[in-house]
Amino acid sequence: MLSRKAKYALKALIYMHEHPKEIPIPVKVISDEQKIPYKFLETIMSNLKQNRIIKSHRGPKGGYSFVIQPEAITVASVMRIMDGPIALTTCTSENFYEKCEECIDEHICKVRKLFIDVRTEMLPVLEKSITEM
Repeated sequence: MLSRKAKYALKALIYMHEHPKEIPIPVKVISDEQKIPYKFLETIMSNLKQNRIIKSHRGPKGGYSFVIQPEAITVASVMRIMDGPIALTTCTSENFYEKCEECIDEHICKVRKLFIDVRTEMLPVLEKSITEM
């Protein structure tokens, strides 16, 4: 399930993309417009800033703007920043693989096979840019 943190991050980035003339956009504006709790959004924006997706601007006309082009920001990258691995099981993660403790032989594990198929079908959709939404 998509976490609320990742969902709000996506909503904020999409809002920024759709309002380029307002950039830099204050967190308060995004919070009010998208109905995202202000303090929670501040934490999310800080996390996106630490991962060099956005940058902050101080002062009366301060807010956030993009560090990288919005077209280069994928749903999957935002999900990974906010929540970590996308895979539903550790043994099917491409970037954070870990063998399951109880697994006897992962080469014949039907559960692993199923979730590899799920990941394979899901990733192309999640690799879309936030500008394609």
